[in-house]
Amino acid sequence: MAARLAQLRAQAARAAEFASKHGGSYYKEVMEKNKQYVVQPPTVEKCQELSKQLFYTRLASLPGRYEAFWKELDGVKQVWKNRKELKVEDLGIATLFGVELYAWFCVGEIVGRGFTLTGYKV
Repeated sequence: MAARLAQLRAQAARAAEFASKHGGSYYKEVMEKNKQYVVQPPTVEKCQELSKQLFYTRLASLPGRYEAFWKELDGVKQVWKNRKELKVEDLGIATLFGVELYAWFCVGEIVGRGFTLTGYKV
């Protein structure tokens, strides 16, 4: 355990050294590439205004999302009503989609546990 801790400390030191050497140039490069997205003047008040705009824009999109949800649900209901007419190919695709969803759920759980397979750290 002590050897692993020393190894992690060495890796952290190397990462900090790399960030201190190259962080400034990376920042300048990123800012230069994305300067069209920077709002002038970059002040706290402007950031607060933009965050309010984002919040209310997302709030305004809720009715459209609500309608889209009900349209999707109606489509699922139609498929369920006509399930006797489904082809084996369609069922296979739906099954693969469900397996993929479950796999991504498992990956998220593993990441949430800190990349351990055995359980949560308590």
